[in-house]
Amino acid sequence: MTGTRVRALAKINLTLRVLGVRADGYHELRTTFQSLALHDTLTIRATRRPFSIECDDPACPVDRTNLVWRAAERVWRAAGRRGAPRGVRVRIEKRIPMQAGLGGGSSDAAAALRALGRRWRVSRVTLLQIAASLGADVPYFFEGGTALGVARGDRLSPLPDHPAAWVVLVVPAFGVSTKDAYGWFDRDTRAGAARRVRPPSTAGAGGGAHADAGNDLQSPAAKRHPEIARLVGALRRHGAHSAAMSGSGSAVFGLFKKRPQALLATRALASATRRTVLTRTVSRARYRRLVGN
Repeated sequence: MTGTRVRALAKINLTLRVLGVRADGYHELRTTFQSLALHDTLTIRATRRPFSIECDDPACPVDRTNLVWRAAERVWRAAGRRGAPRGVRVRIEKRIPMQAGLGGGSSDAAAALRALGRRWRVSRVTLLQIAASLGADVPYFFEGGTALGVARGDRLSPLPDHPAAWVVLVVPAFGVSTKDAYGWFDRDTRAGAARRVRPPSTAGAGGGAHADAGNDLQSPAAKRHPEIARLVGALRRHGAHSAAMSGSGSAVFGLFKKRPQALLATRALASATRRTVLTRTVSRARYRRLVGN
């Protein structure tokens, strides 16, 4: 029994600005998302038993703390079904590193929403509402490509595709939780309690989003984990025309125009204490073909 296989693609944040803290306690963001070819694979199989998850990575939770589980519960309820979800088993082939700022958990959840929504006949509009309730990054994985995210990062505007690039990811042995990253930012800038902001308009955002470079979470994270700054510098020395930490970290990325140069950097920065991955950016049209949007 082969089941239904769906891809869950990774992302990087080409830019990430923290504008302050909203009245609801979340951080106000302005970020540029970019899809990558690196992906997890979810296989959805029918079963006569209650819903379950299995994963080839023992570090990946397979209980209700996994966003895929919560996605299944909410799609089940949206379909008008009673009790706990059943009749489906999800296997996750994990290739996107966890706690790395690459969106693996959110992308897995979005892939599960799409697959289970088709199986249990839930509309796309409802799936998008569920996506927003699961996490700020989850709605992006219904969009893909290059996109501007404002508010919590969940209000999205498509942007022109970023020029195609080879991407070298360097993932240290340590992870960084999203909660810790924003907590460090708040403590270091004293902005968390001092500023309250209104959501910015997305009007005219197309060209300006790429120019608003940088990641405001990188400096606080590098203060606690100096290896982050060292790896960003190393990627630049190896020829990356742009390099930064992605999201809340701990992964850093470098963008390269040519594959040979990117491959050299991938090999040079690999070590026993960190993982390197060579991948590519993915356009919006190709993203939608790959994930079956």
